[in-house]
Amino acid sequence: MKPDPFRHHPNLRDRITPPERSFFRDFGPEKARAAMARHGVGDGFPFHTDAEREALRAEALSGHAGDLWIFAYGSLIWDPALDFAEVRRARAAGHARQMILVDTYGGRGTAERPGLMAALDDGPGCDGLVFRIAAEKVEGETAILFQREMIGPGYLARFVPVVIDGREHRALTFLADHDDPLMRPDITREEQVRYLSTGEGFLGTSADYLRNVVAHLHEMAIPDANLDALLAETEAEIARIG
Repeated sequence: MKPDPFRHHPNLRDRITPPERSFFRDFGPEKARAAMARHGVGDGFPFHTDAEREALRAEALSGHAGDLWIFAYGSLIWDPALDFAEVRRARAAGHARQMILVDTYGGRGTAERPGLMAALDDGPGCDGLVFRIAAEKVEGETAILFQREMIGPGYLARFVPVVIDGREHRALTFLADHDDPLMRPDITREEQVRYLSTGEGFLGTSADYLRNVVAHLHEMAIPDANLDALLAETEAEIARIG
């Protein structure tokens, strides 16, 4: 019998979507294009080709051997869509969960009313989860992961140091790519609140996206004080503009 993936954190068992029930298990460009087309949005979205995405995956995993840790800071925390051997709480020093990815392609915002989503950027430290993928499953599971996270520009697949139960490990994660024009590390708080208050697309509002992230982080006992404050400011602005 193989070890229980939740043996270290049994309370997470009912809070993480099993891969067989995840929308993202077979998510990729075709599914995204179809959804965008149904809603008449997404024109010009810079999808990576399969060859480009595979090249990025090969580059990221170059030199890696054995089991693979993946650090989750956003929706991967509660819906990784991965067949993992172990889940642990972890902290990535020198990074932070930041609302700096601007959406103008119709998902959570438009060019007229941009939306906002999360990315991992420089900061004082970020608490999240890490998922360990068994060596024999790394090829297949990272192919699924990159279909989702590297569907287009915006992120850099990189290994970062993470601390798990007092010990340092290396984990693959997806960092904000400052060369992408939609990644705004210089965004002001006023702009963040405005985009979150008014951005909306076929996936829903940016405000609901932030509410969902904050709610899940609290449910997982990984609260983020900055996002808590940002949500309070966003709710106040929504109430102000009616």
